[in-house]
Amino acid sequence: MKKFFLLLSLVGIVGAQAQQRPKLVVGIVVDQMKMEYLYRFSDDFSPNGFKRLMEKGFVYHNANFNYMPTYTAPGHASIYTGATPSVNGIVGNDWYSRKLGKSMYCTDDADVKTIGDGTAKEGAMSPKNLLSTTITDELRLGTNFRGKVIGMSIKDRGAILPAGHFANWAFWYSGTGAFISSTFYGTALPDWVTQFNNEKNYMPYINAGWSLLKPAADYNESLPDDNPYEGKLFNCDKPVFPYNLKAMYEKHGAEVMRSTPFGNSLLADFAKKAIEKEELGKDNITDFLAVSFSSTDYVGHILGPRSMELQDTYLRLDLTIADFLNYLDKTVGKDNYLLFLTADHACAENANHLKDHKYNVKNIPGKDIAKSLKDFSTATYGENLVTDYSNFNIYFNKDLIKSKGLELAKVKQTFKDFLMNQEQVKRVYAEEEILSSTGSDYFLNFINKGYDVSQNGDLVVLDKPGYIEYGATGTSHGTPYAYDTHAPLLFYGWKIKPGESFDKKEITEIAPTLALKLKLEMPNGTEAKILTEILDE
Repeated sequence: MKKFFLLLSLVGIVGAQAQQRPKLVVGIVVDQMKMEYLYRFSDDFSPNGFKRLMEKGFVYHNANFNYMPTYTAPGHASIYTGATPSVNGIVGNDWYSRKLGKSMYCTDDADVKTIGDGTAKEGAMSPKNLLSTTITDELRLGTNFRGKVIGMSIKDRGAILPAGHFANWAFWYSGTGAFISSTFYGTALPDWVTQFNNEKNYMPYINAGWSLLKPAADYNESLPDDNPYEGKLFNCDKPVFPYNLKAMYEKHGAEVMRSTPFGNSLLADFAKKAIEKEELGKDNITDFLAVSFSSTDYVGHILGPRSMELQDTYLRLDLTIADFLNYLDKTVGKDNYLLFLTADHACAENANHLKDHKYNVKNIPGKDIAKSLKDFSTATYGENLVTDYSNFNIYFNKDLIKSKGLELAKVKQTFKDFLMNQEQVKRVYAEEEILSSTGSDYFLNFINKGYDVSQNGDLVVLDKPGYIEYGATGTSHGTPYAYDTHAPLLFYGWKIKPGESFDKKEITEIAPTLALKLKLEMPNGTEAKILTEILDE
């Protein structure tokens, strides 16, 4: 009998030692989400979505990105690699390639093809431009490739970069209304994906249209409907509720889903189907599901951070998250999954809204800046020496400069002098200054961490706070200022104690913290700074 109980004890100990990881890790990125939205919309949230994560999980109130430019692709790459663009190589959504002599997209891969009902261009994507490993890669390695990794998003880059190099699958939305992938991951879509696509699950959302979720009086945290700072969804007459999505669909097809809250809803439907059909979290080998909700970004860009449409999008996302959490509880088990939620960047206030309230800022479209550089160069040198202006980077035609007998250093200084006289410019940094940064210049440090010498420009422009390189309506992002860098960071579930921190943290601390929590190797490019509160069990 003693031997029997001893054997049971040993089995229990071995079992306890083996269960050092959750059955499923869920990473949620909400595109363009500001931490402030969790405060501003709090009174209108349900008790079971964002509030559940905040009250029963751990909240970092002061999590920030630590580089520039704060865009979608660098954001996702930095969250999952624990490294900044200077290391992981994803320096923008797209950027000018000196080697190719043209702009390249972050996940372009001409060596792979579309699988599923998408165009050839939509699916020619892979993570090959990502230079460092992700936490999802390390999970695959650490489980001897037995743990599954699946990434999904409305945006291709929101699915591909988090899923890493070794993912089983990454799926993203096509303008056809189907979720697609590429031959990087397989030769044909799984049957369940094909079935999901054939069901046209987006049509019930299209047919229902977009009306306010709650009475209009409840949206007092936002500006009035049809305010001058809003753009128009698909060239509708006015940016006002209700929106006739069916009429938009007849003109523009399933693409309209992206710019409504229902793009998020559709993705959540797809995520639940993936959990079911791929049997994620069904055994003791940890799986990882990376979900990126993109529709918040589309709505924000078009209609701005103070629109009723944006507030309604977040109120609906709150319900979507509540439903998703309930689904995880039932299918994986309340104590069996570890979930984190963050954003890939935040966003600026609409500059004209600020200006109308007597803050002396303005919007300046990027194409106007590019034109001013061209005009200045032609007037000064007789030719345009600028090959490209994008992502706040200026690329010079060095061969042309050399052929004209000009010194590159003097050309750079001439352009710096010109730019410093522009209303929106605070500083201009040359490549040499960026690479020799000591960290003492606060904003130069952001630029240094976002700068890859083989891919970035000869000059990098830092605009003044509040100015925005964008159109007159809606909003954008990209700067190192707090309105673009301050993002939510919530942890919930497996071995997470409720609590909160107001200390400043960096988004690049997520991946190495997860590595230690899951007892995995850290992603190879990380600085290995961690969130110690999450490791307290």
